[in-house]
Amino acid sequence: MPSFDIVSKIDIQKFDNAINVAVKEISTRYDFNTSKTKVDFDKKTMMVHVLTENDMRMKAVEGIIIGRVIKQGIDAQVLDFGKELYASGNMVKKDINLKQGVDKVTAKKIVGIIKESAKKVQASIMDEQVRVTGKKIDDLQEVIAILEKSEVGMPLQFENFRS
Repeated sequence: MPSFDIVSKIDIQKFDNAINVAVKEISTRYDFNTSKTKVDFDKKTMMVHVLTENDMRMKAVEGIIIGRVIKQGIDAQVLDFGKELYASGNMVKKDINLKQGVDKVTAKKIVGIIKESAKKVQASIMDEQVRVTGKKIDDLQEVIAILEKSEVGMPLQFENFRS
C-alpha cells in the first residue's frame, strides 16, 4: 500500500553556516562597531543565544539571522523567538529555539486538513511525523499538493514515498 511521511527537518550544517555568516556580518557592520553583541549556536539544545546591549540592536540581530537563514534555503518559520530577558547590567538576552519535528498540535492540524480533503487516505501520527497511506498514488500526490498550499505554521517535507 503506497505511503509517505510528513516531517519537519532542518539541515543543521546549513543552519550553522547561516549563523556563522550572521556573526561575521555583525562583526563588520558599522552600527555594531563598539557593540558587545554575542551570537552562539548550541547544537545540543538546538538554540541560538543572543546577547546585546539594547532592544534596537536585538531587532537588528534578529533581522540579520532571518536574512541569513533564508539565504541558506531554510524556511524562517523554524525560528521560534522567545521573550527578551534582561541580563546583568544593561544587556538584553534572547534564546531562539529551532522548531524541528512535527509537534502534536501541528500534527492534528495536518490530519484535519487531510480529512477535510475527502481523499481516500488515512493519516496517523507517529512521534514527530505523520504517515499518510492510501490505495492510489494519485490520491497521495493530491494530498501533498493540498498540504503545500495550506499554512500550518512550519515548513513541511515529504519523505519515504513508497508505492
